Amino acid sequence: MRIIDAHVHYSNIAAFHDTAETLANIDYTGRGLLEEFRRSGVVAGVGMGVTETVAGAFPDSEALNPMLLDLEGSLPENLFTCVGINPLTLHLEGQLEALEASLQRPDVVGIKLYAGYYHFNVGDPIYDPVYRLAAAYHLPVVIHGGLTYADQGLLKYSHPLSMEETFLKHRDITFMLCHLGDPWVMDTAALLEKNPNLYTDLSGWIVGDQAKVDRLMTEQTYTDHFRRAIVFAEKYDRLVFGTDWPLVPLAAYIPFVKHLVPEAHWEDVFYNNALRVFPKLEQRMDELNL
Repeated sequence: MRIIDAHVHYSNIAAFHDTAETLANIDYTGRGLLEEFRRSGVVAGVGMGVTETVAGAFPDSEALNPMLLDLEGSLPENLFTCVGINPLTLHLEGQLEALEASLQRPDVVGIKLYAGYYHFNVGDPIYDPVYRLAAAYHLPVVIHGGLTYADQGLLKYSHPLSMEETFLKHRDITFMLCHLGDPWVMDTAALLEKNPNLYTDLSGWIVGDQAKVDRLMTEQTYTDHFRRAIVFAEKYDRLVFGTDWPLVPLAAYIPFVKHLVPEAHWEDVFYNNALRVFPKLEQRMDELNL
């Protein structure tokens, strides 16, 4: 089965390096990513752009737009970009122009908002220029949902229900809420029920190595937390596979998600739905014969 990992990281962020080495036992390099892709049958990935001006600063108030994938000098051919937005620098001269120019790059397939990490509601007027560009270029907006990996985050801005008015206001934009909004997975399930322009990815539920994934796979209370929302929503055409690599190995996380999603829906969840969210991704994969 062909797989698209719709949520990976490929940025020079201190916390990602540390987690990859100390918790997930991952080679956080381009070579490491491609080897995991090869072993797991992943044909393409979407990287969430984020940058630090100082190691450990994320969410970095000084980062310029667009935030990109800067782990190494060049991107693997089958890794595509959701450009990250720092709302604190959007007002600076040339920032919106730089963002718009990036949206025309072949590898750019979407836009990423770090709700909670940056202390703005996604409906704040500060993001209005971003939504205008997303609509003009027919690109999806991906939004962090749920717990933040940095303790500086404010969860009131990353709670799924805080985003509902935005999903309703911008019906011409496709949104993807990350992590099923964990721990508010039932709230995300309800949002999926009533917002046809909303998808959610299944990434980031575990931070750790193969042994931790194996242990949590047998913890019924833990798995039922996610399964209940998945079954309640019954929107298998809008669930999108992702890992949050390098926070967890691909070969460990893929079976974990398969354990939660009925096999009849694997083709959609692990491949087709990513192409529905990111139509430019499908176009580029065809051009590159991926």
